[in-house]
Amino acid sequence: MAAVLVFVETQDGSLKKSAPEVLGQAAQLAGDLGGGVDAVLVGQGAGALAESVGNFGVDKVYVAEADSLANFSIEAFTKPLLKAVAAATPKLVLFAASVNGKDLAPAVAAATGSAILTDVTEIGVKDGAISVTKPVYAGKALAEVSASSDTVVATLRPNVFEPVEPAGGSATVESLDTSDIGDLRATVKEVLAKASEKLDLTEADVIVAGGRGLKGPENWHLIEQLAEAVGGVTGASRAVVDAGWRPHDEQVGQTGKTVSPKLYIAVGVSGAIQHLAGMRTSKCIVAINTDAEAPIFKVADYGIVGDAFEVCPVLAEELAKLRA
Repeated sequence: MAAVLVFVETQDGSLKKSAPEVLGQAAQLAGDLGGGVDAVLVGQGAGALAESVGNFGVDKVYVAEADSLANFSIEAFTKPLLKAVAAATPKLVLFAASVNGKDLAPAVAAATGSAILTDVTEIGVKDGAISVTKPVYAGKALAEVSASSDTVVATLRPNVFEPVEPAGGSATVESLDTSDIGDLRATVKEVLAKASEKLDLTEADVIVAGGRGLKGPENWHLIEQLAEAVGGVTGASRAVVDAGWRPHDEQVGQTGKTVSPKLYIAVGVSGAIQHLAGMRTSKCIVAINTDAEAPIFKVADYGIVGDAFEVCPVLAEELAKLRA
């Protein structure tokens, strides 16, 4: 019996950046729960990654491969996941709080009658129960929650937990029956995605986000230059996205993406509570704004009260020198 079962998320034939984070946390929890760690890989060609997952100290890797799993769908992926849960009988099932993880975790919890703890930023075992800390009320407060059902499902916020390095080892690989997966009520035939080499915001270590203080899309090059100087990616406030300056996949906030980078630089972002909900768990926050009373300064570790048009070019130049 495994103490922890991890859904290991993949993308384009490799493990997603969040996978080592979830696997590392699973290893820490397994000892307190009195067992080991099993993992489950789902998707076309997933079996090729079983050895890689075994290097993270996993005891057994359940693999589900089928043509019908080429594209993600909740119904298709949930079926093999439930089979892995039934076989492993874990006390805890862990997912990354990614787009797919946020879909799958509730489906697994509902099907198994398990308690579910979402968007977790701290997790441990207290008096034999899973105990977590998670943001509530749009990130304005932190709640400590415990769950004591036979099986607990939890999603871990990406970039919050330290990833573990593969230490070698091997795992038993077990194939899951996928003969019933083709019988789906809805099938994803094709996924149309814009080609991009840009790292997803939820997995980025450094984000430079722009707000209305930039005054127009013609000034967005300031954000791009600063992001390039620090080796980061660009993000945006809702106001910027609503104005059509930037695409929705760059939006950070309550109605956008929740991020936890090592460094978050907010340029011309006032810091409405909806925006703070999406980035306040960042390790280090730097704010640049002309308004000294802007709410963003209340959560910032460092603040620059000044004109972004003057500050950003100088900051980008100096940071580029440090990275040269």
